[in-house]
Amino acid sequence: MLTRALDQDNILLSQFIYTSASLGFPSYSHSVFTYNHRPSIYLYNNIIWALSSSNPILSISLFNSIRSLRLQPDSYSFPFVLKSVISLSTVVVGIQIHCQAIVSGLDSHLSVATSLVQMYSSCAHVSSARKLFDEITFRHVPLWNAMIAAYAKVGDMSNARNLFESMPHKDKDVVSWTALISGYTQSHNPNEAIMIFRRMQVENVKPDEIAILAVLSACADLGALHLGEWIHNYIEKCKLSKIVPLYNSLIDMYAKSGNISKALQLFENMKHKTIITWTTMIAGLALHGLGNEALFMFSCMEKARVKPNEVTFIAILSACSHVGLVELGRSYFMSMRSKYGIEPRIEHYGCMIDLLGRAGYLQEAKELVRLMPFEANAAIWGSLLAASTRCGDAELAAEALRHLTLLEPHNCGNYSLLSNTYAALGRWNEARMVRKVMRDTGVEKVPGVSFIEVNNIVYEFIAGDKSNTYFVGIFDVLHSLDGQLKMVYLKSAYTGPLDIYD
Repeated sequence: MLTRALDQDNILLSQFIYTSASLGFPSYSHSVFTYNHRPSIYLYNNIIWALSSSNPILSISLFNSIRSLRLQPDSYSFPFVLKSVISLSTVVVGIQIHCQAIVSGLDSHLSVATSLVQMYSSCAHVSSARKLFDEITFRHVPLWNAMIAAYAKVGDMSNARNLFESMPHKDKDVVSWTALISGYTQSHNPNEAIMIFRRMQVENVKPDEIAILAVLSACADLGALHLGEWIHNYIEKCKLSKIVPLYNSLIDMYAKSGNISKALQLFENMKHKTIITWTTMIAGLALHGLGNEALFMFSCMEKARVKPNEVTFIAILSACSHVGLVELGRSYFMSMRSKYGIEPRIEHYGCMIDLLGRAGYLQEAKELVRLMPFEANAAIWGSLLAASTRCGDAELAAEALRHLTLLEPHNCGNYSLLSNTYAALGRWNEARMVRKVMRDTGVEKVPGVSFIEVNNIVYEFIAGDKSNTYFVGIFDVLHSLDGQLKMVYLKSAYTGPLDIYD
C-alpha cells in the first residue's frame, strides 16, 4: 500500500484498519491511523470501532475530536462509540453522547436508537432504555430484541415476557426467542426456559448455536437428561457448528444430569479443549463423588500445559473434600498463590473449610474462618454447622447458628440441624428450645421439592401441594399402592415368607 501510495485512499485505509483490528491488532490499527493527515468520517468510524473494546477511553476521545476537524458524526459513528461506553459502563458519558445524537438529529435513526437502548441497559438504566424505546414509533427487529434482552439481563422476566408477547409475530426471530430463553435460565427458572424453547420449535423457528447453549444450561439445571440427549442429536442432525462452548455445555449437561460416562466420552473426543472444558469435566467428576478421577484429570490438564483458573481450583478443592484428602487439599490451596499467582477468593476458603470440617478438623476450620481476609458468608457458616452436627460439637454448632440467624434468618434448615445435634447428644431441653425459637420467630419449614422427567417434560412436585393439576391422580395411585402393600403384608404374615416370584 505504501509503495503504491494506496494509503492515501481513505476507503482502502479504513478497510485496512478494520481488518487489522478484526485480526486482533487494534494498536497497530491506531498507529496506521495516526499517520494519515487527511482523515474522513469513514476513517474515524473505523478507528473508533477498532478501539471500542481494547481502548474504549481513546475511542471516545477520538469521537470527541471529530467536530474539531469540522467533520459530522453519522449513523455509524454513534453505535461505534456507544460500544466503547458499554465497555466502560459509564452512563454519564453515554448521556453526553445521547445529547450529541439529538443535536445531530440522529437519535431516532434505528441503529443509533438500538445502540442507545443497549447502552442504557448495560449501564443498569433499564427505565431510561424503555423510555427511549417507547418514544420510537417505527421499531425494527433489533430494537425489539435489544429491549427484551435489556429486561432479561436484569432478571425482569415479567416485562421481558410481556414485551415479547406484544412483539409482532412476523418480527420474532431466533434472537428474540434466545433472549427470553437465556433470561429465564439466568433467572433460575429453567422450566420456563424449556417451555419457551418448545414453543419456539412449534413456531418453526430454527435454533442456532446460541439458543442451544441457553437451553442446554436449563437442561443442566433441571437434570433433564432425555431433553439434553434430544438436543445433542439435534446438533448432530442439523450439523450446527461444533464450537467449543457448545460441547462444554453438553459435557456440563450430561454431568449434571447423571450420565458422567457420556460426559467423559464427549470430553475425550474433543480435539480442542479450553480451560473451561477441563474445568467443566473436573467439576463434573467431583459432583459425582469421583474425587480421585477429578484429581487425575487435573494432573492431565497440567501435563497438557493448560493453566488452571479460579474456577478450576474450586472444582479441585471440592474433589479433595469428597475423598477426604486433607493434605493434598492444603497443598493445592497453597499452590494457588505460590505456583499460579491466583489470589484465593472466599469460595476457595469455603471449600477448604468444608474439606477440614468433613474430615473432622473442626478447630482448624474455625481458625481458618478467623484468619481469612473475608467476612464469612452463609455458605461457610452453614458448612461449619453441618460439620459440627456430624461430629456432635454442639457449642460450635450453636456459634454457627448465631451467625446464620443474622445472615439467613428464615432458613429453617439451620435450626433443624442444631436441634438434631442437641437431640443426638440427649440434650432434649436445648433441642426443644431451638424448635421454640424457630416457631417464635416465624421460621417455617420449606416443603420438599422433587422433579421427574417424563417424555422430555420435567414435572415439579412440592410436598403437601394440593393445587397440583395431577394431585387427584397421584393420590389415587398412592392409595392403590398402599392397599396393595397392606395385602402383601397380610399375605406374608399368614403364609410365611413370600416366594420371590410372587
